[in-house]
Amino acid sequence: MISRRKGRMAILAVLGVVALVAAGCSSGSSSSNNATKGASARGPITYVAGKDNNNVVRPTIDKWNDAHPTEKVTFKEQSDQADQQHDDLVQHFQAKDVNYDVVSVDVIWTAEFAAKGWLQPLKDTFAIDTSKLLPATVKTGTYNGTLYAAPYASDGGLLYYRKDLVPTAPKTWDEMMSDCSIAKQNNMDCYAGQYAKYEGLTVNAAEAINTAGGKIVGDDGKTPTVNSPEAAKGLGMLVDAYKSGNHPKQAITYQEEQGRQSFEAGKLLFLRNWPYVFSLATTDGSSKVKSKFGIAPLPGISGPGASSLGGHDAAISVYSAHKATAADFLKFWISEETGRYFATQGSLAPVIASLYDDPALIKKLPYLPTLKTSILNAVPRPVTPFYPAVTKAVEDNSYAAIKGDKGVTQALNDMQNAIKAAGS
Repeated sequence: MISRRKGRMAILAVLGVVALVAAGCSSGSSSSNNATKGASARGPITYVAGKDNNNVVRPTIDKWNDAHPTEKVTFKEQSDQADQQHDDLVQHFQAKDVNYDVVSVDVIWTAEFAAKGWLQPLKDTFAIDTSKLLPATVKTGTYNGTLYAAPYASDGGLLYYRKDLVPTAPKTWDEMMSDCSIAKQNNMDCYAGQYAKYEGLTVNAAEAINTAGGKIVGDDGKTPTVNSPEAAKGLGMLVDAYKSGNHPKQAITYQEEQGRQSFEAGKLLFLRNWPYVFSLATTDGSSKVKSKFGIAPLPGISGPGASSLGGHDAAISVYSAHKATAADFLKFWISEETGRYFATQGSLAPVIASLYDDPALIKKLPYLPTLKTSILNAVPRPVTPFYPAVTKAVEDNSYAAIKGDKGVTQALNDMQNAIKAAGS
């Protein structure tokens, strides 16, 4: 009786393996079919992106629609919360929704979506010219050597500093730490970034690690490489600055806005933040630093540091029914004319290199040359299909190290093991 049951179980196991193999083959075939389906088809499409806070998406789509009456684009506006945008895209990709044609993808989502076969590879008939784009922005849309998303807006970290107190911006981390004595003389806090336990901490920790020559994940997107002397040096810089008081105690609670508000209130000598702070610090009625601050690249070991790269790319869904139209719209969306409009009207960082040297743009956005330096030295956050688990490992352990709950060595070891578990 036991022997007969074992025999039946063995047969079922074999059938199960056969079914799994068949399913795997079917999935691969299905993915391939989706990539070719609708390749030459034209017609109305939908563009999906987060909330249009700067009011640049609708006017740009209107311009396209005026020129393409039979291939009109409808704007599907998501919320302004990145996690909700991500989950919405995942839900519609899983449903193979043909109405999500071109989608705005945060630079940290590309690998995940590409690995799952949801994005149309931008090659062959879908290839785009990337020669005019900043190389770092192209990398954000690339996974396993293939371009899956086209950059249309970038972002890089900048150092805001009180030029009335520090006439020359520090070029290295050690110089900035030395300048903290000026903050103490003026009863100010010295330096703050984003050290609360959220995505901003991954950004800041990655900048420190990359600046010191370390790397969080290998090129395969799975192998953890963070347990290294270089990573220890980078994370150690943040830990030492917090321990010494050069990062004020409250800095461990700061996201972008808390740091900006402290800097605008005249309470902070140095601030690491994004370009959006420039317009607010110069126009807010409550700002006490309107004409007193300068902008510089993030300080590194011996020169500019490695900013984490922000921004958004546009991608074509493999389930789109009108991919020829989607491809043309994608090229329009990343064009120089569109990039100039996004920069002047929405303060979106351009992806086309030449726009950073344009006198008219620099007059309106004087931080552009500095931002170009930031982006040229930028490093994408870990390119991995397991990003949610990787960023949690970085946040949790960096926070524990900065706060003093773990030593740097233990934090990096735990980070390494958590990333390894995510990719296994």
